[in-house]
Amino acid sequence: MTVSSSPTSRQTPSPTLDELDTLELAQALAERLAIPERDWHRLKSNRSVRAQEQLAAALVFLLKNHPEEALPRLEYAVGWLNRSISAPPCPQHGDRR
Repeated sequence: MTVSSSPTSRQTPSPTLDELDTLELAQALAERLAIPERDWHRLKSNRSVRAQEQLAAALVFLLKNHPEEALPRLEYAVGWLNRSISAPPCPQHGDRR
């Protein structure tokens, strides 16, 4: 990872893909695909984004040998893709009936 591009700062080299193990790669992917809090309202109902987030989390659990944690996340990913689940209402805005 490059800290800064200014000529006076030190640069920390990014690890190459070959230097990371499979779990580290999966964790990096899960972090990248997790919806940031600032984008939650905008993306909470985006089926593709939600499925990607759940699939990446499932992969991390599988690689950690926790299939019981991976399975529900896989099911959520499928639910997002086949439209059998939807985003719950935002807890900050209460139950709108």
